[in-house]
Amino acid sequence: MVGRAVCRELLAHEPARLLVSSLHKAEAEQAVAELKAEFPDSTTQFFPVWGDIFVRAEWLTDSPSRAAVLADPEKRRRLVADIVDELTPEVLSASLLYQIIQGAAPSLDGSPSHIVVDCINTSTAVAYQNIYAAAGKLQGLIAKEDAATNWPDEVEQLLAALYIPQLVRHVQILHEAMLAAGTQAYVKVGTSGTGGMGLNIPYTHGEEKPSRVLMSKAALAGAQTLLTFLMARTPGGPQVVKEVKPSALIAWKEIGYGPIRRGGQDVLLYDCPPEQAVAMDDAANLAAHGEFGAATGDVLEAVYINTGENGLFAAGDFAAITSLGQMEFVTPEEIAQNVTREILGGNTGRDIVGALDGAVMGPTFRAGVLREAALERLRQLGAEHGESVAFEILGPPRMSKLLYESFLLKQVYATLSEALADKPKEMAAKLEALVTEDAALRQKIISIGLPIVLPDGKRMLRGPVLKSDNVEQGWVDLTAANMERWQTRLAGIRAMLKDGLSGDSSSRADRGYPELRQWQTSESFNIGEIVAWVSIHEDEGRRGKR
Repeated sequence: MVGRAVCRELLAHEPARLLVSSLHKAEAEQAVAELKAEFPDSTTQFFPVWGDIFVRAEWLTDSPSRAAVLADPEKRRRLVADIVDELTPEVLSASLLYQIIQGAAPSLDGSPSHIVVDCINTSTAVAYQNIYAAAGKLQGLIAKEDAATNWPDEVEQLLAALYIPQLVRHVQILHEAMLAAGTQAYVKVGTSGTGGMGLNIPYTHGEEKPSRVLMSKAALAGAQTLLTFLMARTPGGPQVVKEVKPSALIAWKEIGYGPIRRGGQDVLLYDCPPEQAVAMDDAANLAAHGEFGAATGDVLEAVYINTGENGLFAAGDFAAITSLGQMEFVTPEEIAQNVTREILGGNTGRDIVGALDGAVMGPTFRAGVLREAALERLRQLGAEHGESVAFEILGPPRMSKLLYESFLLKQVYATLSEALADKPKEMAAKLEALVTEDAALRQKIISIGLPIVLPDGKRMLRGPVLKSDNVEQGWVDLTAANMERWQTRLAGIRAMLKDGLSGDSSSRADRGYPELRQWQTSESFNIGEIVAWVSIHEDEGRRGKR
């Protein structure tokens, strides 16, 4: 999203040539086609370019796969050597990144790049190779002492996942390529690794908190920032070296209704009616994957907001993550405007290289205004197609669990007060009746990897995938004990609303909750806002620097 927004901003200044790069050939060509359609009178010459810039140009395919490279022993050995060996002229010239900047890659005309705007999320690409998983696999093989283990292959797999050597080699090649090309300006669009939140970030994918993988991503983002800072101090390189670092969710690409895809695959719908509940005291029934639930033959279709690299979010997902005190968000157009102004010599105050402490780009006024527009459109589509709650793409499973639990309460109770007036056992029984009668709702929950724990606390409804191995972190819990917890939460929210509407009316207090912004009490269930409140007050996941 950011790359395309930058292209649009740059095209207003009529560059002679524009290289549009993506991992896959189809994506690069589609982006060029769309830009040409948007700027039909442009004199700019467009070049689509594609491939994995972290590997050799000779391995270029239309849809690159790092897994395919690692599966080939000869390529894997060469890849490891390219990462950890000395940077030789041969290694440098063989790099796809080097060839792109020189204008020597396939589909290019031989002209070097004068300006490079780097919108690739390098730290994600490297950190999510997950060296912890690779190390765990190796430790398991060591413990088995299996003579059939191919130790050279296993060690190479681990070496290929080493974070810092990959990042260092990437920056080395990038710098040398720009030196050789005579590049005049380099602007990096970086990341904070956590969307501006701290080690208490709730948005992981089920790892421990704080997540080692997520912390590695943030560490790599910081390491790349400092390496870029050093690049700016190196004589002979680009005269302009800057980094714009958004520290919020970047959104959005589109809002619509249709099939929900995760990891490039449709989310298939499964059902598990109460009469097919499985025992929770059987360890076999707690497996993360298995032959559980019955395939309906349908796929999950819902209202969504497309956040680009981060995938499709439900209305509940989007409301929770963009809520005041959570990750909030910034638009790609604002980032692109800053990038272009820096290239043109403007001083946006958002250059990390120039001011490491003060240049992170946080949530914006425009995004805050547009959030209401996005939520309103999601509400309109939800009224037509049914409210979308969570897809388990935002992560972690606990967030989806809380969203669905609050959604179930919303279906049964009109207001917070009504829910607080019931006894926990009665609440549990009513929610069980709801999931028993509403097969479509039940299917959506279990099909995204959330089991439903029935009020007896001994049985659950589940599909083939469990996204979490325990109730607290990712199971929709219909027990009376959990209903009591929800009553405590709802009482806290109601007290917050009462205090906010009857106390100090100045700007001192945050008014992020919808009813506080509207200066009225309806006690309605705003599921995303409720879960954001839980994240802040119960999970201690409030955004620290706003």
